Amino acid sequence: MSRLSIEKEDGMQDAPRALYYGGQWYTAHGDQVDRITSPSTSQELALVSRADAEDVDRAVRAAAAAFPAWRDMPAANRANLVRQAATRVRAHADELAMLDAQDSGNPVSAMLRDVGAGADYMDYFAGLITEMKGDTIPLDAETINITLREPLGVVARIMAFNHPLFYMTAKTASALVSGNTVVFKPSELTPLSALRIAELWDGLLPPGVFNLVTGDRETATALAGHPNVAKVGLIGSIGAGKAIMKIASGGLKRLTLELGGKNAFVACSDVDVKQVAAAVVLGMNFMSVAGQSCGSTSRVYLHETVHDAIVEEVVTIVSKIGVGLPTAPATEMGCLSSAHQYEKVLGYIQIARQEGATIACGGGRPKGPEFADGYFIEPTVLTDVTDNMRVAREEIFGPVVSILKWQDEGTLLSAVNALDVGLTAAVWSRGLDEALRLATRIQAGFVWINDSATHRVGIPFGGFRQSGFGREESIEEMIECTQAKTIQMKFKN
Repeated sequence: MSRLSIEKEDGMQDAPRALYYGGQWYTAHGDQVDRITSPSTSQELALVSRADAEDVDRAVRAAAAAFPAWRDMPAANRANLVRQAATRVRAHADELAMLDAQDSGNPVSAMLRDVGAGADYMDYFAGLITEMKGDTIPLDAETINITLREPLGVVARIMAFNHPLFYMTAKTASALVSGNTVVFKPSELTPLSALRIAELWDGLLPPGVFNLVTGDRETATALAGHPNVAKVGLIGSIGAGKAIMKIASGGLKRLTLELGGKNAFVACSDVDVKQVAAAVVLGMNFMSVAGQSCGSTSRVYLHETVHDAIVEEVVTIVSKIGVGLPTAPATEMGCLSSAHQYEKVLGYIQIARQEGATIACGGGRPKGPEFADGYFIEPTVLTDVTDNMRVAREEIFGPVVSILKWQDEGTLLSAVNALDVGLTAAVWSRGLDEALRLATRIQAGFVWINDSATHRVGIPFGGFRQSGFGREESIEEMIECTQAKTIQMKFKN
């Protein structure tokens, strides 16, 4: 039985889950632990060690010690090991998806898709290893200039709670394949699948190549500030991004930040009502992470000529979403991942009422005894929203979509671009000129035209302005895990 099995045959809590570094499991230096509970049932799932600065130092030192040999390993061998790691993930897909469902509140069906996507990205990055190449630059008959791409060293990955397993797999692969060693810190809310994967990878990757520390904000601070960490990749809130950037600045570390968004969905007057309504619901990520996604298009602008018809269809679709326990195969939407998120989202729904918005659908806890002990909120549609309302300007990070009405394109673009964030956007129009004009003028890093929410392997993803910088999910992610070296050779006569 895995040390991460949450079945307790004698009903007693077993020992805390340990930290993994240097190819070994270790008890946390300070003996501090976090109690991990299911957000859907309040059942205690596990005790997890909380790494302090001493633990982080040991993990980073293990990664630094392993770096030279891993860097010098033939690139094809590194890629092959990452492919084998992906195979182990796929072989345990059902178990890993269930861990994430219990731990995060996301439906097990969606977490199965995350398992597949994470393993696919591992294979994708392994296949890019021969693309980590430089250039030759002509100078003169006696001189050749070449550039090489070299790994950075120790890469720290600090991740959010909404896609635990996907982040663990996809966000380590690019750094590993390109020759770096990794210290990974999952969210303190959802660490269980990361711990299980560390078990599955144990003995496959050389000791110290992959390392895992669990813990809270102080753990992340120690990791981001460690002098032997060359790069930090963060997925989190804008506030977390600013804090990590400030800490990392002391060592002039490389950074990739994927942060929050209040993303716009724009529907023009010529659209198909049913197609757009379905895309609005899909873009909110109701049925994968209960709207807890930085990429959700939660600010929906509908042209006044189609507004009422689309709203009616959206409400019809949303009211039929099957909310249930995340471990049930038929569940379409689970619960929020923490008490903090639950209270925050309910607070925004109350703010919407106070500001004059209409709750067209949802707005409270679903009825039924199965929802009594969890952080469940009905998928919620807000109408009569205006641009000055907080629910139209602030990231709610939950199952709440705000719908606004527009008429003039210039006014629309001013409103869409008025916020200081820009991660994603969606534009729906049958007119190519109108769609491209809007897409090019909306200030966001990823814009869908006549689509929403979909991610494809190899397509760059990242934000503008305070939604962060750097691009991931593509070859750019691997390039950002390397640095260019110039070598200039002069021939002797």
